[in-house]
Amino acid sequence: MKPNEKPVSPIGHSWEEVEHELYTPEEIAASDLRVAIIGELIKARQERGISQKKLEELSGVKQPIIARMERGSTSPQIDTVLTVLAPLGKTLAVVPLDR
Repeated sequence: MKPNEKPVSPIGHSWEEVEHELYTPEEIAASDLRVAIIGELIKARQERGISQKKLEELSGVKQPIIARMERGSTSPQIDTVLTVLAPLGKTLAVVPLDR
């Protein structure tokens, strides 16, 4: 391999190359934001030693919904996210984008 040459995976492309071919920058940004929000939710829950079942009791959001949110198999409504974050001492904020 030459010094500046990128390694090629067995399928021929890196995930980043495939991702940029399949999705628009807006779709990638939306997905990254969902991952970041849910990641913070999981982190806050684990730091407090709260199970999904206990979070259901505290938030009123059913445990299976919390599990689907954490797995990323659903795209939750903002009000659901806010409802789950509140007992964890978290909320969402609108801040300027770094450009």
